Amino acid sequence: MSCPNVASEGETFGCDPDLTARVVEAVRKTTDKTLIVKLSPNVTDIAAVARQAESSGADALAVINTVRGMAIDVETWRPRLGNVTGGLSGPAIRPIAVLAVYEVARAVSIPIVGQGGIENVTDALEFLLAGATAISIGTANFTDPRIPERIVEQLEAYLVRRGLRSLGDLVGRANVGIATPDQYEGDEG
Repeated sequence: MSCPNVASEGETFGCDPDLTARVVEAVRKTTDKTLIVKLSPNVTDIAAVARQAESSGADALAVINTVRGMAIDVETWRPRLGNVTGGLSGPAIRPIAVLAVYEVARAVSIPIVGQGGIENVTDALEFLLAGATAISIGTANFTDPRIPERIVEQLEAYLVRRGLRSLGDLVGRANVGIATPDQYEGDEG
């Protein structure tokens, strides 16, 4: 959904809520399997796209794909990439991704897989607090293939240290109107 359609002059289906709906509906008609739609951050209103994906049959949303970027060789004065632009990923996009998860979580009720620059437990916690119900680690796996295992261990330790029962106790807690850590600790409800 969020990758350019090379057959249509680079059009990205996931940048238009109506195109998103058409694609998700078409895919939903072909399968009963879990349908996770990956959203593009390169949109004006990611929540609108998320709502369309949900109402059209998505079971979950992966938030976000890469951010469009460009690099120029200062000696040749030419773009470094043959296609001129490319997808920026990794830690540089984390704040964009956390905001996107936060906005999408306020707009839909289906699960969200937060992704974009997760390198450590603090990064993972940000996504959960913003509203992700799961996380995905991409770029960091290239430098440390065991990072997912370490983050899981650290998440477990965080839960114990904070006296929380599950990661579900954290999901969406950064959204307005939800209890702060001081209000939550010791709360049995």
